[in-house]
Amino acid sequence: MAVTFTDDNIRDLRNRLEDAVIKCSERCLYQAAEMLDSLLPVDDSDTDPDSPMELAEPPTAPSNPLLRNQDPLEATLEAQETYKYLLAKSYFDTREYDRCAAVFLPPTIPAVPLSSVSPNAKSRTSLTPQKGKAKGSPFVGLKANTTTKNPYPRLSQKSLFLALYAKYLAGEKRKDEETEMVLGPADGGMTVNRELPELARGLEGWFAERREKGLEDRGQGWLEYLYGVILLKGKNEEEAKKWLIRSVHLYPFHWGAWQELNDLLSKTEDLKQVADLLPQNIMTLIFHCYCSQELYQATEDTHQTLTELESIFPNSSFLKTQRALLYYHSKDFEEASHLFSDILIAEPHRLDSLDHYSNILYVMGARPQLAFIAQLATATDKFRPETCCVVGNYYSLKSEHEKAVMYFRRALTLDRNFLSAWTLMGHEYIEMKNTHAAIESYRRAVDVNRKDYRAWYGLGQAYEVLDMSFYALFYYQRAAALRPYDPKMWQAVGSCYAKMGRVEQSIKALKRALVAGSYYEPGDSQGGPGRKILDPETLYQIATLYERLEDEEEAAAYMELTLQQENGEVIRQDADEDSDVETESGDETGRSRRRRGKLYEDEDDENEAIGGTGVTATTSKARLWLARWALRHGDLDRADQLAGELCQDGVEVEEAKALMRDARARREGGG
Repeated sequence: MAVTFTDDNIRDLRNRLEDAVIKCSERCLYQAAEMLDSLLPVDDSDTDPDSPMELAEPPTAPSNPLLRNQDPLEATLEAQETYKYLLAKSYFDTREYDRCAAVFLPPTIPAVPLSSVSPNAKSRTSLTPQKGKAKGSPFVGLKANTTTKNPYPRLSQKSLFLALYAKYLAGEKRKDEETEMVLGPADGGMTVNRELPELARGLEGWFAERREKGLEDRGQGWLEYLYGVILLKGKNEEEAKKWLIRSVHLYPFHWGAWQELNDLLSKTEDLKQVADLLPQNIMTLIFHCYCSQELYQATEDTHQTLTELESIFPNSSFLKTQRALLYYHSKDFEEASHLFSDILIAEPHRLDSLDHYSNILYVMGARPQLAFIAQLATATDKFRPETCCVVGNYYSLKSEHEKAVMYFRRALTLDRNFLSAWTLMGHEYIEMKNTHAAIESYRRAVDVNRKDYRAWYGLGQAYEVLDMSFYALFYYQRAAALRPYDPKMWQAVGSCYAKMGRVEQSIKALKRALVAGSYYEPGDSQGGPGRKILDPETLYQIATLYERLEDEEEAAAYMELTLQQENGEVIRQDADEDSDVETESGDETGRSRRRRGKLYEDEDDENEAIGGTGVTATTSKARLWLARWALRHGDLDRADQLAGELCQDGVEVEEAKALMRDARARREGGG
């Protein structure tokens, strides 16, 4: 159903977005006004600004009723704190966080240890997070402590948020300083934000007091958001989800709360479960679209939702970026590149998601374009993580892996939670044969975002290099759970099962890859049936596995299917009747045309053109196997024919000639 907005709806939405931008700015959250600026215009003026008529009074913009504080008590407190608030905000803007907090709260000496390593950090925090478990949280069980008192003086919610947010950022800053070098001795999850337990206790006491006074429903959503973030940092994810949902109910137009909530949803089932708990407004629609993109759900419904949103925000670079990322996840690199190019033309200094654009250009081998955006990003801001990742990708494309790692490290020095840099650095370490550093990089990537299937897949690859197939299988299965429609995942799972001697499971996994990896060629102009082109490498692997099971009939059937892919012959639908899960397929031939094992570099092989693959090394191996099989079973004509074809193709010529001689000798002997 299309979304239709009247002028009154647009005006109301504009007022709410304006209110959100101002309130975020007041609280130093710096939410961009991009969506407000991209909203459909509505003419509120009766006077032409170009009219030569002189006006006695300049026109005034229509007032926004939402900008007035609706709570008399909060309005009174804010008026009393005006000058202190302005002072605190000026300290915050110059990044003097402790000084900012001390304006409203009793000053405390920062808890900085003499050693750079936490004294109680005897064991490392798990690098494979477990959803919903609060173990390892510095404030587990705090919720049950009903004796917690409110330690804060009487302040408006706006001033209290600014002070507590400043303390939180001061703790984050000290944590990064203690961590020091990326992947160094102190960079292992041992350092923590020491402000979190005190902040959690204080906020719990503040909320408890509000509940006692019956003021629970008069929250503004900002302190609820901060409490949710603190709980999330402490691994108390279920409580964090509850408070973030509460925050978006109280103030739906704070996008930061939606983003934090998105980080708690690791699969599509989580999104479905939380959908009924959310408020029903346009922000929920944007959130659902954003989460679908983050979960790689490039479905028709997601694209339709984006189209409806773009009818309301026609110039939104954020929405255009979401669509480009959907195409990127679907491996439609040309379309994604085109969209990113349009965004860059419209806003040449916009660096958001530019690292994804550089990944796409890397895949496409577009070195001149990658060099151009690297220069553009560096000229705009060389100290942005996105810029460092773009430059790192450029050096990686030039096979200068040491320089690439240097830039990815620089990105992580600027932002330890910048996901792309961890994953890309893992890829570079794989190229440099530094498997253990690659494993560490990938583990840190999944710590930052458990939805990053590339990092899970990278972990599988690294453990496979170390011949640790059981570990590799676990990580490949995690990647396959995130990307059930990606053939590469099931190919990897099948490969691990085969190495472990679990042939039946390997066949099943490869068939899952086979079905989804196929694509349908449209029927001819006379209405003839379409043809189903399957991946010959996957077919051949399945055939060899059946041979290991001594099921030569099935092996021969799949070898025949492999051979048929040369000409794209019509394949019977029952060829994959025992494949019950739709995924895509990929093979070693059809991987990236370059050497690096990045997941997003998977492209269709050039040989996979309409009409079949043509003669390949895989189909030739299948032809040789079938020739031998036909000879063993007395089908001399078939053996002779296949051997002759091998000679014509120039593959295994000596073996083929020997088969032809053997077939003719048997025919003559039989005669």
